[in-house]
Amino acid sequence: MQAEELRKLEVEELRIKELELRDELFRLRLKLATNQLNNPTRFRQARVDLARVLTVMREKRAPR
Repeated sequence: MQAEELRKLEVEELRIKELELRDELFRLRLKLATNQLNNPTRFRQARVDLARVLTVMREKRAPR
């Protein structure tokens, strides 16, 4: 997921995306803890995606 794609979304859509990513991270953490995670790079990518979403949300809220 690229930052340019995220910047096109509305704040409410970004909030939904944030919740989805937080849920995915939770599930990936459980799989990681029980050694059932097949693709460990997906865990890192989900964290990076969440950080991007939060950054874009802050950009949209910040007064200019």
